[in-house]
Amino acid sequence: MQHKKSRTEKIDVRGLRYNVRHWGPEDAPSVFFLHGWMDCSPTFQFVVDALKQSWHVIAPDWRGYGESQWLNQPYWFPDYYADLDCLLSRYSPDKPVRLVGHSMGANIAGSYAGVRPQRVSRLVMLDFLGLKPAIDDDSPNLLGRWLNNVEQGVKANFHPNCEALAARLMEANPRLTESRAAFLSWNVSRMNSDATVTLACDPWHRVPSPLVYRIEDTLACWRRIEAPVQLQIAEHGFIVRRFGNDPQEYKRLLSSFPNLCIVSIPDSGHSVQHDQPERVAAAIEDFLRRDQGSDP
Repeated sequence: MQHKKSRTEKIDVRGLRYNVRHWGPEDAPSVFFLHGWMDCSPTFQFVVDALKQSWHVIAPDWRGYGESQWLNQPYWFPDYYADLDCLLSRYSPDKPVRLVGHSMGANIAGSYAGVRPQRVSRLVMLDFLGLKPAIDDDSPNLLGRWLNNVEQGVKANFHPNCEALAARLMEANPRLTESRAAFLSWNVSRMNSDATVTLACDPWHRVPSPLVYRIEDTLACWRRIEAPVQLQIAEHGFIVRRFGNDPQEYKRLLSSFPNLCIVSIPDSGHSVQHDQPERVAAAIEDFLRRDQGSDP
């Protein structure tokens, strides 16, 4: 399959070198695609390929991911909100934006849309509806584990070559086709001096936060969102796994959005952008087209 070509640029974001990927003409309606944890911007290639309309897709690699600068030390999650604020100011200083986020990207986009409601015109969240803290995730345990990780350091997972990484990706996601696994193995990885490869993610991202996750903080942000929200739920994804057996909590989370529509994505796991890119793209475009009157 012929993929739509992307181009990248390096920009300064709050003192860090950020890599930003672009698809489509710059004068087309713009939409920001925000990737998830342990991922980077090429993850959206299959969705972009399936888009029917001309869009200017802007997809940054978050700090410590892809070709953006790595800190090689622990990360502070609120920095993502400030980075996004800076990115939007650069690429859309005068107009509210359309945001599409997957997993962690949806987490960032959802909270940001509640804190800066005037900056977001449409929000698409791909298979994210909050986290469920583990039973033992109290502050002393989290802080203790974090200190242990900082003391011991972290190591990346190495693969002999891109073919081995592709096989590992298919093992982790049985819905991933060989051609898509091959593309991802080359485009979401880094080659080392000895020809081994690692995912293009700073291994420090694997260190759990020392702070307790509180869903009420997230819900408080969602309640302030003014933009229409589309939530795409994967049939076998994290939303179903986390809240499928807790209908009361599931309903409570959904009710936090003032203006929400839900799209179910069948035969897909958490990585809906890999499993069902055509369905994801069609749902995104149907949703975003309703907003085009406000964007040239």
